[in-house]
Amino acid sequence: MKRVLITGKNSYIGTSLENWLMREPDKYKVDTVDMKDGSWKEKDFSSFDVVFHVAGIAHIKETSDNQDLYYKVNRDLAYETAQKAKQDGVEQFIFLSSMSVYGIENGVIDKDTPLKPNSAYGKSKIEAEELINELQEDSFTVATLRPPMVYGKGCRGNYPRLVGLALKTPIFPKVDNKRSMIYIDNLSEFVKQLVDNRSGGLFFPQNAEYVNTSEMVRLIAEAHGKKIVMTKLFNPLLRLLNISTVNKVFGDLVYDMSMSDYVSDYRVCGFGESIDKTEM
Repeated sequence: MKRVLITGKNSYIGTSLENWLMREPDKYKVDTVDMKDGSWKEKDFSSFDVVFHVAGIAHIKETSDNQDLYYKVNRDLAYETAQKAKQDGVEQFIFLSSMSVYGIENGVIDKDTPLKPNSAYGKSKIEAEELINELQEDSFTVATLRPPMVYGKGCRGNYPRLVGLALKTPIFPKVDNKRSMIYIDNLSEFVKQLVDNRSGGLFFPQNAEYVNTSEMVRLIAEAHGKKIVMTKLFNPLLRLLNISTVNKVFGDLVYDMSMSDYVSDYRVCGFGESIDKTEM
């Protein structure tokens, strides 16, 4: 029986992992703790084998006024939680970081790609990683995850925007791009395997295949019984519009596939099936 504490009540990834693990209630005991009110400091972590830290700030527009909040929550709170986990005798700490630590919007990320975060979000995540990794010991295993875009039923971020486009527009640009993404069940299974193996280190879980944005939009529309016309007419315009939003949707941004291998396969769902499940 593995006892898992998820820090970040009602978070999308945390709740999804809890549901995934509770399919085997004889193997896992899961609890969650709210990190917003400070009550977590009084909670006894010693009855848990693993702390999965998902609490953090994302999906809000960065301003000069809220930058401090990123560091307070994504760095300081994460480090304090890891310190408490270690002091209370927890064996494994899993930290949810981000692809944003690289600070790039286009290209291929491999094991030699430098860390150059260009946002408070990315900077706060890498600073948290560095602090937490210093706590690593034989008795305290640290696993850091830098997943790409996570999607699935009920997710937030860019995926719901693509759904909105797929359901509203009759035509969509046909672009030959590649994006690293991970379906929520694949991510949950990956974390489950990390827990089972008490693995430590740096991990880059992703789907078994890269995602093409146009194909994703076509499949979303199809799942709703809607036909969408794909055209290359807009492509020259997209190339001229070298703006962040266009790059995020139509540019290439991938992890080298070899970085995402693990001792056992965690990809329980293929791309086409994942869209069907998400849009059911």
